[in-house]
Amino acid sequence: MNDPLQPGVRLSVSIVLYNSDLGMLGRVLASLEASARVAQAAGYLQRLSVTLVDNASGGRYQQQLDHMLADGLIDDSLQIRCILLSSNTGFGCGHNTAIDALTSDLHLVLNPDVELEREALHRAIGFMTENEDVVLLSPKVFGRTGEQAFLCKRYPSVLVLLLRGFAPWSVQRLFRGQLDRYEMRDVCSGECRVNVPIASGCFMLIRTQVLRTIDGFDENFFLYFEDFDLSLRLEEQGRLVFDPAVKIIHHGGYAARKGWQHLRYFVSSGIMFFNRYGWRWL
Repeated sequence: MNDPLQPGVRLSVSIVLYNSDLGMLGRVLASLEASARVAQAAGYLQRLSVTLVDNASGGRYQQQLDHMLADGLIDDSLQIRCILLSSNTGFGCGHNTAIDALTSDLHLVLNPDVELEREALHRAIGFMTENEDVVLLSPKVFGRTGEQAFLCKRYPSVLVLLLRGFAPWSVQRLFRGQLDRYEMRDVCSGECRVNVPIASGCFMLIRTQVLRTIDGFDENFFLYFEDFDLSLRLEEQGRLVFDPAVKIIHHGGYAARKGWQHLRYFVSSGIMFFNRYGWRWL
C-alpha cells in the first residue's frame, strides 16, 4: 500500500439491533475495536465512532444493552452512542437514523453478527484511500465453520431465489451452474479484487458523501433487498469492489430458515425490487 492520507480517515459505523444476541454483539464490537487499533497504528484511521440503533426491542433488552456497555466490556475508544427507537422501522430506516448525523469520510454498515479480522479495517481503508473511484468495498466472507460464503451477487432471477430459498439440495444440484454464477463464485473464489453489481448489507464500507448523495437506504424496503437496491443506486456513482484481502466472519443465515414472518418480508421486498428494476424469471 502507498502512504496513507494524513492524518487518517474518520470512520463511522452503524449497527441496527432488534433483539440481537448481546453476547454476539459484544464479540462484534470487540473485533471492531481490535481491527480499529491496527488501522490507527498504521496511520489509516483517525477516529472511529459507532452508533447502535435499537429497533424497539423492548425495555428489558435495552436495559441489558445499557448494562453491557456500562460494565466496561467494550473499549472506550469506540465512542459508542445508542439510539433507542420507539417502533421497529426496519433495517434500512434504522441505518438511515445514524446516517443522517454523519460527519465521517467513510461509513461502515455492519450487522450485529459479523466479526472483523484484525487487518480488515487497515486493508479496507487503505484501498479506499488509494482508489477514489470506488464507492463501496465488500469483503471476503466466511461462515462460522470456516467455509467461504459468497454474498456478492449478480442480478437475481426469480428462479434462482426460489431455488436458494426453498429447493432441497437434490434439486439445487441440478441448477448448480446457475446458482454458482448468481453467487459470483467464478470470480470471487480467488484472491483478486473484482467489480461487483450487488454487495451484501452485512458489511458495506461506503464513502459517506456518496451515501448522503443517494439519501441512504430506501425505507420502503422494511427488510431484505434493501442492500440490493442500495448497491444498484451506488453503482451509478462509482465502482463496487469485492476485496478478498478484507476478511470477516458472518454468523447469519437465509431468510427461509428464519420463520414465516421473515419469509413474508422476503417475498414482499422481492416483489418491490423486481417491480422497480425489472423481472428476470430464469
